Amino acid sequence: MSQAPETESNPSAESALPPRPVLVAAAALSLALVVAVAVLGLTLGGEEPPAREVEPLPLAAVAAPKAGSPECARLMDELPDALKSSGTTLPRRQLADPAPEAAAAWGEQDPVVLRCGVGKPAELKPTSKLVVVDDVRWFPVQDAGTSTWYLVGKPVTVAVTLPGDAGTGVMQDLSKAVAAAMPN
Repeated sequence: MSQAPETESNPSAESALPPRPVLVAAAALSLALVVAVAVLGLTLGGEEPPAREVEPLPLAAVAAPKAGSPECARLMDELPDALKSSGTTLPRRQLADPAPEAAAAWGEQDPVVLRCGVGKPAELKPTSKLVVVDDVRWFPVQDAGTSTWYLVGKPVTVAVTLPGDAGTGVMQDLSKAVAAAMPN
């Protein structure tokens, strides 16, 4: 029994594939879908989540006899909205009522606290070692896990209390504000 030679192509193989225009349309639609998802991902995916609501920070009142001075008022106007600390931005905090006069704070956990018009620390002596930051002199007092830096050589004393892990950027930012508010 001899088989006749095939002169036509295999019809069963061709019928398994959709027509060429359908394949082209499907590929174009797939590509358009991928591009649309990529564009949406780039434009919408980069949004930051909404900021978490931070409660106002309660600060206890301390003796600050010169808090109402013109120097403290100028300093409060010069204070930045944020401080840099070890590569982290610390936003300025709202203070809870009743807020002490001439006080400010930055950061959520272990905030940086500034108080203007306070008295000089008892530890400050004529022979005390000072730290100069951007031409502003400070007297640091170390405590368990914190330090308080007192402004020296200006008409008012400013106290800045820092958590132990605060970076040097905090005092640089605050020294710039002091220099602007109370030039030499």
